[in-house]
Amino acid sequence: MAVAELATNPSSYTKTSHHHNHHQYSSRFSYVSTRLSNHQRINFRPFPRTLNAKICCSVKEVQAPVALKTEDTKKKPDCYGVFCLTYDLKAEEETRSWKKLINIAVSGAAGMISNHLLFKLASGEVFGPDQPIALKLLGSERSLQALEGVAMELEDSLYPLLREVSIGIDPYEVFQDVEWALLIGAKPRGPGMERAGLLDINGQIFAEQGKALNTVASRNVKVIVVGNPCNTNALICLKNAPDIPAKNFHALTRLDENRAKCQLALKAGVFYDKVSNVTIWGNHSTTQVPDFLNARINGLPVKEVIKDSKWLEEDFTEKVQKRGGVLIQKWGRSSAASTAVSVVDAIKSLVTPTPEGDWFSSGVYTNGNPYGIEEDIVFSMPCRSKGDGDYELVKDVIIDDFLRNRIKKSEAELLAERRCVAHLTGEGIAVCDLPEDTMLPGEV
Repeated sequence: MAVAELATNPSSYTKTSHHHNHHQYSSRFSYVSTRLSNHQRINFRPFPRTLNAKICCSVKEVQAPVALKTEDTKKKPDCYGVFCLTYDLKAEEETRSWKKLINIAVSGAAGMISNHLLFKLASGEVFGPDQPIALKLLGSERSLQALEGVAMELEDSLYPLLREVSIGIDPYEVFQDVEWALLIGAKPRGPGMERAGLLDINGQIFAEQGKALNTVASRNVKVIVVGNPCNTNALICLKNAPDIPAKNFHALTRLDENRAKCQLALKAGVFYDKVSNVTIWGNHSTTQVPDFLNARINGLPVKEVIKDSKWLEEDFTEKVQKRGGVLIQKWGRSSAASTAVSVVDAIKSLVTPTPEGDWFSSGVYTNGNPYGIEEDIVFSMPCRSKGDGDYELVKDVIIDDFLRNRIKKSEAELLAERRCVAHLTGEGIAVCDLPEDTMLPGEV
């Protein structure tokens, strides 16, 4: 393993600067880990610097000659570490058999969910064994040291597909050219905090991140919002990113779907691979609607396999909603690992074709939906994908009066949440008339 330590002499590193009028933060340092084609590792470790300096150490920024002789190297006073190597990254990228590198941003990267998720991303489990990635990790002032620890662990894991790791606290820098943005970081709800207060505090975070994505990210970036309240946070984010298709924004309801599949499998006495066509409708809250009407077990409608109507109409939904709270009571910690798995599932559902006849759940923008759901909110609905990162809404679903009444309740809640964050979406003065506390157990 080849290791290069940057000297503190300003002449010994390449210094770049990107200024944005919208910046409210200043990134303290950038940490980049790049693998070469012969699997050597060149590691750039952060070091103390002045407040306004910005250091970005990356092989991509090196403009070294393709053929650099040893004697020429010795004459170059500012040559250090990787800058002395004869290495043409552009040629190497064009001739390798791997796919073109993709940039993935993760906010809240020092948190427990990310602690599980990042290693799945780096291993190739998500995007495939021939897809190199760059991870861009967004944190806060308080989490910078922890982010460095995360980067060190990723470095020590020797993932051949992980070509770069960078960390920072400024979304305008971290989100540069990203093709995927996994927005996990959000303020947790503390004791005595009203849902309206949580919407406002986290909404400001996602408004700023939406603006940053709109300014510097890829024009076709896919955004998955995990931080709660995720549906309305996703709405705020997309409203602040008008140049990115609203269809590209998702609120994570896949963990709810996975829990629903598990409960149906347990009740029917089958393994969960026999359960399909499960939809979570609506908000990621206690108004969410796990749909048993359209779900199937071994290809048969659930109601033909599970005859207990009371369980389906009452206990099933309650078990799905309370699963996170029960887990905390049992284990003393939140469901970070299964949340990370559900993020992986959500991404894979968009980058691999949906199995014939099946679908998956995601919180998406409602404009143009075929179900009669109010437009201009983010609502979990059944989706199918061709594996190109895009999706289409499923049209062949049944909605009876029981299901529609429940869907309407979740719709009303999301409309109330939208009014509560009007000041963050550019729609006027906020009016908070949230009817009740609908936070899912285990998320307080």
